[in-house]
Amino acid sequence: METEVQAIDRSLLDCSAEEVAVKWLQATDLPKEVYLHLAYYIPKIYSRGPNPAPQREDMLAQHILLGPMEWYLCGEDPAFGFPKLEQANKPSHLCGRVFKVGEPTYSCRDCAVDPTCVLCMECFLGSIHREHRYRMTTSGGGGFCDCGDTEAWKEGPYCQKHELSSAETDPLMHLSEDMIARAYNIFAIMFQYAVDILTWEKENELPPGLETLNTSRQTKPLKVQVMHSSIVAHQSFGLKLLTWLGNIIGYSDGLRRILCQVGLQEGPDGENSSLVDKLMLSDSKLWKGARSVYHQLFMSSLLMDLKYKKLFAIRFARNYERLQSDYVKDDHDREFSIADLSVQIFTVPSLARMLITEENLMTTIIKTFMDHLRHRDIQGRFQFERYTALQAFKFRRVQSLILDLKYVLITKPTDWSNDLRQKFLEGFDAFLELLKCMQGMDPITRQVGQHIEMEPEWEAAFTLQMKLTHVISMMQDWCALDEKVLIEAYKKCLTVLMQCHSGFTDGEQPIVLSICGHSVETIRYCVSQEKVSIHLPVSRLLAGLHVLLSKSEVAYKFPELLPLSELSPPLLIEHPLRCLVLCAQVHAGMWRRNGFSLVNQIYYYHNVKCRREMFDKDIIMLQTGLSMMDPNHFLMIMLSRFDLYQIFSTPDYGKRFNTENTNKVLLYLVIIFNGEKNRFSPGMGQVNATDEIKREIIHQLSIRPMAHSELVKALPENENKETGMESVIEAVACFKKPGLTGRGLYELKPECTKDFNLYFYHFSRAEQSKAEEAQRKLKRQNREDTALPPPVLPPLSPLFASLINILQSDVMLCIMGTILQWAVEHNGYAWSESMLQRVLHLIGMALQEEKQHLENLNEENVVTFTFTQKISKPGEAPSNSPSILAMLETLQNAPHLEVHKDMIRWILKTFNAIKKLRENSSTSPVPETEGNIIEEGSRDKDKAERKRKAEIARLRREKIMAQMSEMQRHFIDENKELFQQTLEELATSTSRALDNSPTVSDTKLTALGPKQTRVTEQRQVVTCILCQEEQEVKVDSRAMVLAAFVQRSTVLSKNRNKVIQDPEKYDPLFMHPELSCGTHTGSCGHIMHAHCWQRYFDAVQAKEQRRQQRLRVHTSYDVENGEFLCPLCECLSNTVIPLLPPPRGLFNRLDFSDQPNLAQWMRTISQQIKALYILREEENNSCGSNSEKMDELQLPKGFRPDFQPKNLYSESIKEMLTTFGTAIYKVGLKVHPNEEDLRVPIMCWGSCAYTIQTIEQILTDENKPLFGNLPCRQDDCLTSLTRFAAAHWTVSSLSAVQGHFCRLLASLVPNEKNENLPCILDIDMFHLLVSLVLSFPAIYCQDFSGVSLGTGDLHIFHLVTMAHIVQILLTSSTEENGMDQENPNSEEEAAALTLYKFLCQRTGSALKEMSSGWHLWRSIKAGIMPFLRCSALFFHYLNGVPVPSEIQVTGASQFEHLCSYLSLPNNLICLFQENSKIMNTLVESWCSNNEVNRYLEGKRQAISYARESNKLIDLPDDYSCLINQASNFLCPKSGGDKSRAPTLCLVCGTMLCSQSYCCQTELEGEDVGACTAHTYACGSGVGIFLRVRECQVLFLAGKTKGCFYAPPYLDDYGETDQGLRRGNPLHLCKERFKKIQKLWQQHSITEEIGHAQEANQTLVGIDWQHL
Repeated sequence: METEVQAIDRSLLDCSAEEVAVKWLQATDLPKEVYLHLAYYIPKIYSRGPNPAPQREDMLAQHILLGPMEWYLCGEDPAFGFPKLEQANKPSHLCGRVFKVGEPTYSCRDCAVDPTCVLCMECFLGSIHREHRYRMTTSGGGGFCDCGDTEAWKEGPYCQKHELSSAETDPLMHLSEDMIARAYNIFAIMFQYAVDILTWEKENELPPGLETLNTSRQTKPLKVQVMHSSIVAHQSFGLKLLTWLGNIIGYSDGLRRILCQVGLQEGPDGENSSLVDKLMLSDSKLWKGARSVYHQLFMSSLLMDLKYKKLFAIRFARNYERLQSDYVKDDHDREFSIADLSVQIFTVPSLARMLITEENLMTTIIKTFMDHLRHRDIQGRFQFERYTALQAFKFRRVQSLILDLKYVLITKPTDWSNDLRQKFLEGFDAFLELLKCMQGMDPITRQVGQHIEMEPEWEAAFTLQMKLTHVISMMQDWCALDEKVLIEAYKKCLTVLMQCHSGFTDGEQPIVLSICGHSVETIRYCVSQEKVSIHLPVSRLLAGLHVLLSKSEVAYKFPELLPLSELSPPLLIEHPLRCLVLCAQVHAGMWRRNGFSLVNQIYYYHNVKCRREMFDKDIIMLQTGLSMMDPNHFLMIMLSRFDLYQIFSTPDYGKRFNTENTNKVLLYLVIIFNGEKNRFSPGMGQVNATDEIKREIIHQLSIRPMAHSELVKALPENENKETGMESVIEAVACFKKPGLTGRGLYELKPECTKDFNLYFYHFSRAEQSKAEEAQRKLKRQNREDTALPPPVLPPLSPLFASLINILQSDVMLCIMGTILQWAVEHNGYAWSESMLQRVLHLIGMALQEEKQHLENLNEENVVTFTFTQKISKPGEAPSNSPSILAMLETLQNAPHLEVHKDMIRWILKTFNAIKKLRENSSTSPVPETEGNIIEEGSRDKDKAERKRKAEIARLRREKIMAQMSEMQRHFIDENKELFQQTLEELATSTSRALDNSPTVSDTKLTALGPKQTRVTEQRQVVTCILCQEEQEVKVDSRAMVLAAFVQRSTVLSKNRNKVIQDPEKYDPLFMHPELSCGTHTGSCGHIMHAHCWQRYFDAVQAKEQRRQQRLRVHTSYDVENGEFLCPLCECLSNTVIPLLPPPRGLFNRLDFSDQPNLAQWMRTISQQIKALYILREEENNSCGSNSEKMDELQLPKGFRPDFQPKNLYSESIKEMLTTFGTAIYKVGLKVHPNEEDLRVPIMCWGSCAYTIQTIEQILTDENKPLFGNLPCRQDDCLTSLTRFAAAHWTVSSLSAVQGHFCRLLASLVPNEKNENLPCILDIDMFHLLVSLVLSFPAIYCQDFSGVSLGTGDLHIFHLVTMAHIVQILLTSSTEENGMDQENPNSEEEAAALTLYKFLCQRTGSALKEMSSGWHLWRSIKAGIMPFLRCSALFFHYLNGVPVPSEIQVTGASQFEHLCSYLSLPNNLICLFQENSKIMNTLVESWCSNNEVNRYLEGKRQAISYARESNKLIDLPDDYSCLINQASNFLCPKSGGDKSRAPTLCLVCGTMLCSQSYCCQTELEGEDVGACTAHTYACGSGVGIFLRVRECQVLFLAGKTKGCFYAPPYLDDYGETDQGLRRGNPLHLCKERFKKIQKLWQQHSITEEIGHAQEANQTLVGIDWQHL
């Protein structure tokens, strides 16, 4: 088979592209020739057996099929031909880059014509828009960059790269005649071929001209669709061809023009026969791959050539209906449908206008939309049945039509032609038809008696309303631009409304209402009994147009053209009024039985998404009606609809009725008649649009300070997703920047509070009470009175000027009077305070109006607004009720109205001010009332009363305080001894027994050695958090433990790729200086009895086992791994550390002999080690000859190797030592626990050393002093951990620990027994020091020669320090730079130089020559500093010697103080000189190691000192750089596919393909996602990631734990944008990033996840391992 394939390949490769092309050039029938060539070769190349080899196919296709075409096209070798074309071609000024999925796109909020105008990153960075307000999003793929399109941008359409070239010329000029002809030929044939083959529908025959001779036919047709392999082969090549065409036209605009011409040329069959039409119309039959290929081709050809873009747009519009129907029936997403190209065409203003006028596009879109919503009821309204999944799917598809309509309308025309007017109005007619089908849809009737059985379908109607909201607004905007259009539209709308109404009036009988001598005719209608609908789009559109009449002043210029006289105000207000009544009744709880669907509808009716075209327009409609009718009639109709007519028309009726409705009616009165909407919507009040937004913002901020995003959500967006907030926010609010958490907030400026209106019409009930509370609180803080009077409002426009008369109408005064009357006689009536509050507000409004009228008075005007007079008049004869004014004065002192006092006082004050104004202008005589005098008198009385109350309150307070302090004293006297005791304990119980011993202060403090400062032991008494008992920490008492968490860590790692292959056999004795993986122990510092903890942990385990297996949710802790939460602070823990008294004192004996120096001590130790080895061998051989060996062996003086030391610890402490040791061993090596294992003590020492190193590193990074700055929990943790590590040998096998000591020491002091130990470059010296010091007592306990333990410590420390200095010198890479030396030739420098020269000799002069001692000494000091700091921490916690105050602050001479504390000479090189004899041999042995030589010859690497601190990776300042990086990231597994969720590891900077099956790997027998797998490789189980598309940080720990964390990127308003929903530019906040880094360095990631999961249970359910 193989050879056969090769043979075929060879025959294929022999085919020469040049020869074929020459043959074609001479051919008479070119199509036939080309087809023959294709028919012969394509099946051979593409139908090859079961194993596809795409690379090979591509290579052959290029060589045999495309090659000849390229030759033919160029007429020469394409390698030269194409570059020539490119040179001749002028670069296009259009960018046209097609976006990939997830690529960042930018839209300028200042200059873009609409939000669909976007730039790619490259164009954006080179444009003027980067300085503007821009929005950043990630593309869903498929759109293209609009750079260079003048219609897309108000300014700055070109970036630097696409500057406009010289005058437009015909692109074909650059091509020669015959090239044009050749291109035309080959494009025509190939395009035709591709379209034919892709739209071919027969499975087993080929299009004519492509049949090969030997096609095998299927005899019986199968049920399954089996396509002939040749067809598949041809289709694969068809796609390849389209891509090839796209590439070729990229070389030259001329070729692009030819291809467009070929594509749009009408074929022989007339209509829809061009190639482009054929492809478009068979779109839904093609598979996904084919669609994207040809869409790409259309974009790069038709849409990039302006002339043909227009022709294509016309073809698209003509086929619009068919394309949309295909799309609705299709099952692929919108981005794979040709219908998606509408966004590229309809958003171009010139094309959209042309299509409206020439192709009547608006009408087409609306008609198509209506055709898809076929279900209507008897009245012809839309009817949505139960919303099944399929219907929802179809409905979602149909909604895309509304989006198209929005695109068409989004840019408003500036100049109108007659054609445009006519076609727009035709479209408007169609639109009214659509609204007419919505008017009154989903009617509802109140459920009485029982709850509704099935919640009715309401979502579809509201979805439709929401989608149409912007379209309705835009229709009004279009109408506003042209007076003729506006007048016509108004008339059409009115006609349609009348048609709607004529259908509704049946069965409603007329009735007559009368109050206060006014009467009106209306119909009887009760909202709570009849059908009512919340959808009234036609009425609302009319309301919108009516306002426009006022705004554009058409109403005053051409009143004769408007049918204003035909309007019947009662008819206009009827339906909006019913809507408001429905809302009031729902709030009053009368519609409970109608279920949630109604509650939701009412919610959306008021919601910011819909209210602009629903609630707001209803209010306007009522105002419109009111401005045209008698206010008394209006009020009566209103009372009747609200079922309140009886109450106010018959006086005694008020004792039994529902207050809620009265409340609502008054609220609507407040809103409507003086309300704000009218004043603040441009066209009703004399204001502009920004005032309306200001008002919204002021009222939102009156509730509480808000973040930018909350404010944006609370404001209505226009069709461009803009709220207009930025332009006004500075005027009304101040911005407060966020701290390390939280977000930036806007606070209302104090001078804006005067504009606060308690009854702002967009407040919900809850918001209103919050705002009232907040404003009153503010006034109390500022010591002002707490009245919240209505604000002064701007004047009304003439069309609505008559609105204010309602405030002084008789019916209104009657309502006010009645309610005040109830308040005065407040027992018998069902009135409420909120009613009174609303009435007071209304009175306040009327007074404000009158005051304004008086202030703006001209000569000839007479004030017609005389509210003050009307409220001073008492009632008429029969009832003789007091005047409103008199009642207010009565109420001012009513005890049950304390809250409203301030407001009443404000009203009376304003009333007096108006009276004065009237007297000054003396326009009309005011009857003198005694109000003034009453008020003055009552005010003084009031003041006195207040003063008296304040005095009483003060005395009462003082009395209470005196009683309290008396009780306190009494309690202390009774419990004297208790208090004494507590104070004493406070002094002792501090678990840090450090600086409070006075004996130490004067002497020099030394942490170790024979001269170690003696510290008197202090009692340490602690309390158990579980049983609250106290206990002293003693050797023989019950164990006390600290909750602790042990984890593997790579925070200090210099090599993350090192993996322990077989943990069972791994020997951890020596830690490599790369610190590739350490064991870190942390604790929350809470103390328990060991047995209390054991009980607690058993209970946690039992609870976990009781939980049913199938309900096993992950908890935030994993009990099987021994995890639990600290019972007090819920901090994640997995073991406990025993608390011990300082252990070294227990092993130390009297030192009665003089202490040996280093050389003597080493000699002794070596003899002791030798003796131990011999004994060890004896035991192993244990035959009879042991006595002779023992005789030979000269035991060192006082050494008794057979002595077994007694363990002084109590049983429970021993048990805890074992428990904690095993836990460290289990976690650190990832093995099963085994307390007998010889490696347990090694792991314990390692964890102690590693934890100290991490803490030292953090302190260095933050530039903090070594001591005096550690939080209490770290201090306690280090104390316990060091003491534990020092005591652990007592529960291990003595001989094992001795063996460890011997091997450790042998790495520095070679002996003949220990071979193949690591060389000095491969040992971390601090780990070595800790292990040596902590294992030394195992040998020391058998030595009775009188040498002290401290001597051993000191010599070990000196030895390791010298080894470290040699290590530093060998690896130091200091270049000698000619910096000035401060004091040349000090003794340190000379000594350093001498030592260096000695090393040079010993290493065979492989070291670099160094002449400057100063540089050497500097690099030694810098390199050894971390080691000294760690040693100081270690010996401090080990021996408990207090720290000299100099180390507790950061200062210049840290080095000297550390040396003195650690009993080192300041000149460290002295160590070598003092012990030169022995040291020379040791240094020599260290340097002669083979590895050292390899390093010096450059054959291997080594760590140099001081090790650099590990940080998280550097992130770019601008977030879009990351998005861009991620959009270029391909999934490593699935050949060149884009990754869906690219995720960046912040520890090492790797980009991963998260949350997808393609990159799952197996880890310990489970499938895990890329991130989880990466945490094990990079962070030994802990990871910090940034999810780039979502802009959120992800913390992972192990497989089951994870949480999301706020990202360090903020927008200009101090907010994060998780999910990139808002798209504001994001920048790195360094402080927040440092905070994440600190969490990582302190090993708090797991703890953070634990807290997050405890706080938020939903996090527990996420399968973190799949991320």
